[in-house]
This record gives sequence, C-alpha cells and structure tokens, in this order.
Amino acid sequence: SETSGTAPAQQQTPQHAPYAPKTAGLGGTPTVHTDIPITAIFLVLFILGAIAHMTIFQLNMRRGHKFIMSGMMFGFCMARITTCVMRIVWATRPRNIPIAIAAQIFVAAGVVLLFVVNLIFAQRIIRAAHPNSGWHPIFAHFFTVIYVLIVVSLIMLITANVQSFYTLNSNTKRIDRDIILYGGTFYAIVSFLPFPLVIGGLIIPRKTRVEKFGSGRFRSKIAFLLTAAFLLCLGACFRVGTNFKTPKPINDPPTYYNKACFYIFDLTVEVLVIFLYVVVRVDRRFHVPDGSKGPGDYSRRNASDKEDHMVNRIQSEEEVFDDAPEAPESLSSEKRNGDQSV
Repeated sequence: SETSGTAPAQQQTPQHAPYAPKTAGLGGTPTVHTDIPITAIFLVLFILGAIAHMTIFQLNMRRGHKFIMSGMMFGFCMARITTCVMRIVWATRPRNIPIAIAAQIFVAAGVVLLFVVNLIFAQRIIRAAHPNSGWHPIFAHFFTVIYVLIVVSLIMLITANVQSFYTLNSNTKRIDRDIILYGGTFYAIVSFLPFPLVIGGLIIPRKTRVEKFGSGRFRSKIAFLLTAAFLLCLGACFRVGTNFKTPKPINDPPTYYNKACFYIFDLTVEVLVIFLYVVVRVDRRFHVPDGSKGPGDYSRRNASDKEDHMVNRIQSEEEVFDDAPEAPESLSSEKRNGDQSV
C-alpha cells in the first residue's frame, strides 16, 4: 500500500536513523498470533498462483504460444510471496525497523505489475474494436507515457517511503507525504483507466468489424478485464483515500487502518485477480499473433499449422458484438479451410 508505513510501536523514538514513525499506517504492526496465520494463508495462495501462471507460461512457450503477461503475473506472485515472508519476519521482530521498511516497500511495489497487465489487455481490446485508431502512433505513445510514469512514480514512492524513516525534519516529512499521496493517487487513476478506455471504445461508433483475437467471446474478454480492474481499483482507491485522512497517532489508529482492511483491500483483491486470470485462461483469451504491428494483424493467420489449428478451433466458437449469427458446423469447417477474412 502507498503509505508512509507503520513501524514497530516503541515507547521511545530511537536517537538514530531509521526512526520509528509516530503515525499509524494500514494494517499496523503485525503480531505473531494474529498476522502470522493469516499471512501464511496468503503465502500459500500466492505460491499456488505463481505455480499456476508459470506452468501456463512454460506450456505455452513449448508450443510456440508466447504470452508474456503470464510471466508478469508470475513475477507479481513472487513479489507477494516476498511480501508475506517479510511480514511474517516483521511479526517475529516487531522492533526491527529495517525489516518493517522492507515489508512495506514490497507491499507498495508489487501491484503495479497487475496494473500494467490490465492496461495491455485494454489496449488489445481497443485495437480489436478500432484497428485504425487503436494502432495510431499517438495512442501507442499514450501508453508508453503511462508506463514510463508508472516506473518513475514507483521510484519516487519507494524513495519517499524509505526517506520518511530516516529524517526528523518536518518539512522533509511533509514533502515525503506529498509524494506518497501523489503516488497513491496516480496508481488509483491507472487502476481505473481500463474503464474509460474500454467503455469509450464500445461507445464510439466503429468503422470496421471487430478483429477477432484469442479465444472466447469478445464481450467475455471485456467482462473479465473490467472485473479485475474493479477489484484492483477498489484496493487502490481505499489505500489512497485513507492516506488523505489526517494522520493519527500510532498508538491510536483509526478503524480504517485495522488488519481486516489491510488484508481485504491489499491482498484479497489481488488473490482474486490472480486466480480469476488463471481460471478464465487469459493466456488464450487475450493472445494475439507475434509481430502484430497494425490493423488486421490480430486476425491474420499464423504460419504455424499447430497454432493455426488451435486458434481457428477456438475462434469457431467465438461471437463478438454486431457479428453475424454463428454459422453451422459444416460452414464453419469450410471457413476454417478457406476464409481469409477472419
């Protein structure tokens, strides 16, 4: 979470850096009896998520089906595994401020990978619905700027979080808090971006038919993406919303900083997204041919007979908005053999 952190609640502030903060943070200081069992459950869930996504990634690579987002979600799960391990260690050493800092940095940093995955999915949906504008250089540059800002903001956020533990200067702390609020706000906006992008793409009249890509219905792709975006946006908005509240003393935290809120709005929503993407097989639904560079590339035939068979078999079951009714099986077979307009 994008917070200034909650370090061990000590009776006296140490006379040397890093200093224990005096304000409360989301989740508070973990305890052995409460946090370790809960965190261990999430640790197991993220391990299972990492195994699932890496297994899918490896199986796809063996058959020439490249889907980098599975690797990104594996990376996110590994970051969350580290987060859970650090939180368990923090619970056993509540007065160790460096461990507290590391635990909170991993909480803040990991989720950006899921934001990027959702933006990539949104971009593919827009390019399928509006090939000409979706592939326009201006639109591509827009996403590039967003990705650069995500990285720069993450660096700023980590720096401000760490620095807040190493200074007693009130002005420096104010600047750190402003940066943290900016980072939280920016990530909340990024988590929300799939909604205006996808919904806007549906509202704007299309000049061409939807380019079919991957497997499943086009409307299902949209539904799964927006469901995941809603969950991540819910967590991001809760975190930044509570950060904007007036800071409270560490020994008198407000209700919205309790442990239940931390585990629900930080870890639970992420677990739901990770397993949603495993169950619905986004590696199939959002796959596009390698080397796609412009309008028509998403629906073009692959040179590989094996992948051609797999993609066409799936696409024969697809329906998209405003498409003609699904053809009988005999016609679908003929279309798979000769129709180049798919």
